[in-house]
Amino acid sequence: MPVITKEQVLGALSTVMDPELNKDLVTLKMIKDMQVQDSKVAFTIELTTPACPLKAQIKQDAENAVMALDGVESVDITMGARVPKDEKIKDLSIKNIIAVGSGKGGVGKSTIAVNLAVALANCGASVGLMDADIYGPNVPTMMGVEGLPPTPQNMKIQPAMAYGVKVMSIGFMVTPGQPLIWRGPMLHSAIKQFLMDVDWGELDYLIVDLPPGTGDVQLSLVQTVPLSGGVIVTTPQQVSFDDAARAVSMFKKMDVPILGIIENMSYLEMEDGSQRRIFGEGGGENLARMAGAPLLSNIPIDENIRVGGDQGDPVVIAMPDSPGAIAMEALAQAIAARMSMEIYQ
Repeated sequence: MPVITKEQVLGALSTVMDPELNKDLVTLKMIKDMQVQDSKVAFTIELTTPACPLKAQIKQDAENAVMALDGVESVDITMGARVPKDEKIKDLSIKNIIAVGSGKGGVGKSTIAVNLAVALANCGASVGLMDADIYGPNVPTMMGVEGLPPTPQNMKIQPAMAYGVKVMSIGFMVTPGQPLIWRGPMLHSAIKQFLMDVDWGELDYLIVDLPPGTGDVQLSLVQTVPLSGGVIVTTPQQVSFDDAARAVSMFKKMDVPILGIIENMSYLEMEDGSQRRIFGEGGGENLARMAGAPLLSNIPIDENIRVGGDQGDPVVIAMPDSPGAIAMEALAQAIAARMSMEIYQ
């Protein structure tokens, strides 16, 4: 029987490509802990995100490549992940900061941010969710948390924890219903405190729920810390497109990579399987074309999404088999993949 060497196995794996990064597993240094014993081969594939949408395909391709070697009888592959760090982020133990923005309110931006964070955490990533929508902090309600845990003396602010996600919001610090009539300097101070004075710990992703529009909070955020990428939420109709186009321009002027566009409330699925486009169609595709970025997802109108937000039980947890949850899970995987592509380009 032929003697199998590690070099032969690596040679076989050098033909296996990560379809999104367009490089082979060996070049990407994804092969770890290889063991070769007689006709048995074992190793770990360390992906760039636990939310990789092509995990099963990559594993199967790697197994096929190694099994094709003469003398190999079995292959044991362990799938792991190590999220790469955006080197622009210097002063925080956060690998990637992803902003969720929109041109106007009412498009479901906070709903997207909440379910994105929970879906990434559900895949095994370490995730934080920062509610930067100072004037309309809905994240505490949507995540089902009412306050922050006690902060030990002389320690950083301890974030709330829900569904495996660390959460910070101005909503924890004001009386319910109290309006925040703040100007630029106060907003800047709050954003800086949320980033620097909260004990986020080691995070793979910090999801930032921005307020709608293109104002002081967005500027303060970029002035405080580099953003790894941004996604923009729109709806199909023209007025949403017009406002979202301004958000695209804002991200570009601030040198924030646009990871993609999300069209929310895209369609209503009828009982006969047809799709009713209540708010029109084409807004997401047109915005993606204008932004030069992919359309990441068309999120359907799904009552379960609304119920989950109102009850503090995100749809990806409460109703994982619903159309809305399936679309949100796929969206989280797509954004994680785009973030890896941005770092490895």
